[in-house]
Amino acid sequence: MRILLVEDDRSAARGIAFQLQQHRMVVDVADCGAEALELARLYDYDAAIVDLMLPDMEGYDVVAKFRAARIEAPVLMLSANGRTQAKIRGLSVGADDYLSKPFEPDELVARLQAMIRRSKGFSQPRIQLGALSLDLSAKEVAINGRSVHLTTKEYAILELLLMRRGTVLSKENFLDHLYGGMDEPDAKIIDVFVCKLRKKLQQAGAPNVIGTVWGRGYIIRESSPLPAMPGLRAGLGDGRLSAA
Repeated sequence: MRILLVEDDRSAARGIAFQLQQHRMVVDVADCGAEALELARLYDYDAAIVDLMLPDMEGYDVVAKFRAARIEAPVLMLSANGRTQAKIRGLSVGADDYLSKPFEPDELVARLQAMIRRSKGFSQPRIQLGALSLDLSAKEVAINGRSVHLTTKEYAILELLLMRRGTVLSKENFLDHLYGGMDEPDAKIIDVFVCKLRKKLQQAGAPNVIGTVWGRGYIIRESSPLPAMPGLRAGLGDGRLSAA
């Protein structure tokens, strides 16, 4: 998951970013509203955390500008102001949740994960796809009830595909979410990760989970054969899809 953190207090930003990174999240930090808007227009974030008090505008204005620009990433607002009226205003301008300072780091992570799940249409932390099960909270994958060991990058790729089931994700999408624009390797590394991930899933009893759309990227396949997509036809043998 890739998160935009909008916080001008450097110490607080470092602490929050550290906590999120411990949960395998890529975090971009903006210290003002204008920078947050620029980043949100450039990148596809899974969620944003916006502090209420910023040097150039209030967090309310940042959220309102997000929504006016059709930036649909769910937003969690942070503020030392825990009054009901402040919470109501935050939610009314388009925020999805509101957390008062001081807060427990675990609560922030839990609220953020729940907010992202809901935005993707998942009410529970466990995503099921046939024999494959992915626990978003524990960051664990199992097939037929047996745990499957994945590297950090392999898990992140599978999680992103499952969270965006039905969507073709390009290599650039994966690079953005895995590296956040920092020291990005060549895009071909995604092919390597996916190849290893496919092999582990197949050996554990879940073959043909990830399909390839040639020239576009990768997509999750359902446990049954993937429904026909306009302009695509099934490839042979390895879960590939190609242009018709």
